[in-house]
Amino acid sequence: MERSGELVGFPLLMTWSSRYKACTIPYRLPSDDPTKATDTELSWIHVFMNSIPSFTKRAETDHTLPDAPSRAQIFAHRYTEILEDLKKDPKTHGGPPDGILLCRLREQVLRELGFTDIFKKVKDEENAKAIALFEDVVQLNDAIEDEAKRMENLVKGIFAGNLFDLGSAQLAELFSRDGISFLASCQNLLPRPWVIDDLESFITKWSRKSWKKVVIFVDNSGADIILGILPFTRELLRHGTQIILAANDLPSINDVTYPELVEIISKLKDEHGKLVGVDTSNLLVANSGNDLPVIDLTRISQELAYLASDADLVILEGMGRGIETNLYAQFRCDSLKIGMVKHPEVVEFLGGRLYDCVFKYNGILE
Repeated sequence: MERSGELVGFPLLMTWSSRYKACTIPYRLPSDDPTKATDTELSWIHVFMNSIPSFTKRAETDHTLPDAPSRAQIFAHRYTEILEDLKKDPKTHGGPPDGILLCRLREQVLRELGFTDIFKKVKDEENAKAIALFEDVVQLNDAIEDEAKRMENLVKGIFAGNLFDLGSAQLAELFSRDGISFLASCQNLLPRPWVIDDLESFITKWSRKSWKKVVIFVDNSGADIILGILPFTRELLRHGTQIILAANDLPSINDVTYPELVEIISKLKDEHGKLVGVDTSNLLVANSGNDLPVIDLTRISQELAYLASDADLVILEGMGRGIETNLYAQFRCDSLKIGMVKHPEVVEFLGGRLYDCVFKYNGILE
């Protein structure tokens, strides 16, 4: 599977050509010995090492390849070797390592072995479950008359949906054992204030100004996109906002892809093209050009760059796109980074608690 088209910089980044760094966490300092892996690099290599068993298990059951079990073992061996190499010499394999490189190397090994979408089965299953719940979730939100309280409930729905993240080894184990209930997750979110909590500022802006055009970089399949992002999107559509949902070009973990998102929305619309009574003529789905669960905003599709150039709010959703990368990215317009903290290493960096929530809103002064 190969991407088509040249990738370009996201036009709303304040300084994408010079000072922009995609990765939030500083993996190494200029003063660090270039021949030795830093403690932060070693810590994140360990995170990716811990993910190998769950990825191998998914790969073994990929029915598109007759010899999937043996190829899965080769994946585990090759990726482990790469990570061990990086521990000994951080300059190997395109290093020094950071979250983007470690993700890219994992995807590269999988794709070289013929694995194009090892999470497809679980994505399809979770999408079907979430589609069945969509109307009920929307009606629960619509029943909240107070606009500020309704928006807070929609935001909590995004956090609850964002738990469906099979890139986290701990959550992958929990999901395979017990599954994850969306409504239970809504009720069990950690109480506010969250580790970064700009919700009041966002709701204040929301109450006095409806954005004209919003770009949302979306994250996972299942409850995340269907019960979290799409009810939030529908609320913006009700206020006349144009929405661009930017989804991955190629599969990576359980992230929703552009073709999958087009299909999901088609299934959710009624015969009049509405989402539970709300017109969708202002809703566009775009291919972001990305193929990882994190994103470097200097490498997006030309299509998305064109569509997003006049947006007045950019939303990066999920731990990969909005916390581990781009948390401190500055934009020429309002921005929101929203996601749940699911790695202890991110907890250590930010402070807070495991499964804490990040809601970082930056408004441009008018």
